[in-house]
Order: sequence, then C-alpha cells, then structure tokens
Amino acid sequence: MKIGFHTDAFNSAYFSFEKCLQWAEQNDVHYIECGLIDGVSWIHGLGYQPHVALYEDPILLRRKMESYGVRFSQVDAAYPLSGKDGPLRGVPYVMKAIAWADQIGCPCVDTTDGLKAPAGLSDEEAMDLMRRSYEQIMEVAEAHRVIVNIEPHGYFTTKPHFMERMLQFCDSHYLRMNMDTGNTFIAGQDPPEFLRCFIDRVSHVHIKDVSESLAAATRGQQTGIAVSHCALGEGVNAENIRECLKLLRDYGYQGVLSIECEGQGGPMIERSLHWLRQTLAELGIPEEK
Repeated sequence: MKIGFHTDAFNSAYFSFEKCLQWAEQNDVHYIECGLIDGVSWIHGLGYQPHVALYEDPILLRRKMESYGVRFSQVDAAYPLSGKDGPLRGVPYVMKAIAWADQIGCPCVDTTDGLKAPAGLSDEEAMDLMRRSYEQIMEVAEAHRVIVNIEPHGYFTTKPHFMERMLQFCDSHYLRMNMDTGNTFIAGQDPPEFLRCFIDRVSHVHIKDVSESLAAATRGQQTGIAVSHCALGEGVNAENIRECLKLLRDYGYQGVLSIECEGQGGPMIERSLHWLRQTLAELGIPEEK
C-alpha cells in the first residue's frame, strides 16, 4: 500500500502547497491530497493556505510536484451535493475538478454530502437530487477516465443503507468510495464493519484517529471531523484502524492510505506517519513508494 496525506494537516500552520511538497520530500512521502479552490482567495493568494486553485496550470504544477517526487492520489472537491444548491454549485465544481485532475494525472476526485439533513427536503427528495447530480458528474468522469469517490462524511453517506444506494446511482466502474476511518467512527458506525460492506468499491482511504475527549462528547451526534486533533495510534480509534488495514490487506487493496490529522506544523503528523509505517510493518504490508 502507498502512504499519503491530506494538506488539511497544515491549515493551522498556514503552509503553502509548495511547503507541503517540501514536507513530503523530507519525510519520504510520495502521495498527496489537497482541496481545490474554484476562484480566488486572499489567504491562498498570499501563500497561507495549503490547497490548490483551479486557475493554476495543471501541467506546470505537475512538473513542480515531480521535482519533489510527489504526485496526487486524490483532489478534494467535496462541496455538499445533498442540499438544494448542490446542482447549482457542487456539480459544476466537481466537473471542473475532474477535467483538471485528468490534466494533472490525478486518478481520483473526492465528493460527499452535507453534514446534516438538508433543510426543506425529505430524505428521498435529497437522494433523488443527488442521483441526478451524480448522473451528470459521471458522464464527465467517464469521458476523462477519472474516478469519482463518495466519502462517508455527512448525513447520508455515513449511513450504510444510503451509501449503498448512492454507489448504485450509476452503473460505472468510475463511481467508487473513499473510506474514512474517523468519520465513520464519529458518526457512530463501526469502521471495520462499514468497510466490509463496501470493500470491493474502495479506491482511496482516509486514515484518521479520534481523541477520547472528542469521542465522548460527540460520537453518534456528528457525521464528520473537519480535522482530527489526534495523531494516529494515540486515540480511541487506533484498533479500528488496525482492523481496517487487515481487511484491506486481505482483500488485496494496493491504493493510497491518506493520513488526515492536525499536523501542528509537523510534529503530530510525523508521529502519525511513524505509527502507520510501524503498523504496516507489523501487519506484513509492504509500503510502496
């Protein structure tokens, strides 16, 4: 399996994207994931945000990333598609992200729903809205041969019966799932059981631990974690992560394990990286670089 990380780890440190590339090179990590910005942001323009704008030329950026020995595992276009503004704002955003991902050589684009039930819509109305949205999105994804992942992060996607229906919105090899060990846990699910349900559809994995205090305060009440303030192996989700890694190993998963945690400018994500590498070795899982 391959190890990567989400640049959200360096939001609070106000890293630029290039500084994240430097961190990856220094720590022998060759896969990276970041959010995509559709427009102009002052904080991003000044170099204080570790994400990438869609106005940046993908070919030139790819050359810069290659100079650091880093490539994208996935780009994040997770504007909630379950609300009334999903077709208006989310669908064009995801479509642009797919075309941009194709040009830069990124295999996956991440999508999701909203954290709460959408106001003014029944569950069935929201599901129908998302079905129509994904039908449009998948036309573009198939044309570009880019995988669109659905991430368990919100009201619908962290419930297995809804996730199952969403993965059947389109009969396409390019509609798959991004497993998230932290979001499924904080939503009250059992991460290994959730993974077992969909392991044949998983093409990317977020590895995220959960602190004891956060779990005690919000488990079963939230559907996702913005950024986990807990290094891998130091929270109450560590054993679930280990079990998920065993399941992925036995299934033959060879994709990216993307670390998601607050980096603290380096120390916390470095502890996470050490724990993940050690755990892979203990489980007999080679790290592919």
